[in-house]
Amino acid sequence: MATIEEVNTRLNALINNLKPQARRALARNIGQQLRKSQAKRIVSQQNPDGTAFEPRKPQKQLRKKKGRIKRKAMFAKLRTAKHLRFRAESNGIKVGFNGGSAAIANIHQQGLKARVRKDRDYKVQYAQRELLGFSDEDKELIEELVIEQLRFRN
Repeated sequence: MATIEEVNTRLNALINNLKPQARRALARNIGQQLRKSQAKRIVSQQNPDGTAFEPRKPQKQLRKKKGRIKRKAMFAKLRTAKHLRFRAESNGIKVGFNGGSAAIANIHQQGLKARVRKDRDYKVQYAQRELLGFSDEDKELIEELVIEQLRFRN
């Protein structure tokens, strides 16, 4: 799995040759594509390295109909464009979650201990599920988009 630093050092010289307007357009394009790839990974319930998310802990079923939503895929709404946002500038891209969804995503991203409900006092240790991260496909995608932008410029 590549880090952002590896991608940055490889393509930094090429990107610096672009005008600020072209860099913003490139950043916007990369941001949109990264958001799509992150959303696809969340739908397929996979970490950036390709491993599956750890499933929810089994719950005691007191009533059969209650709790059906817990058996479905996790993070169904977090992957939508309303929650998974990107910000493109001439000097970089930020892909992440906004508002209260950022707090939920952070708990799962880092595998923190948190309250299940605000009105309860007990805390639960959540499994680490990397919602955001760079996969090898993301690195290749960024390289292709930069090369395409440079080819388009000439």
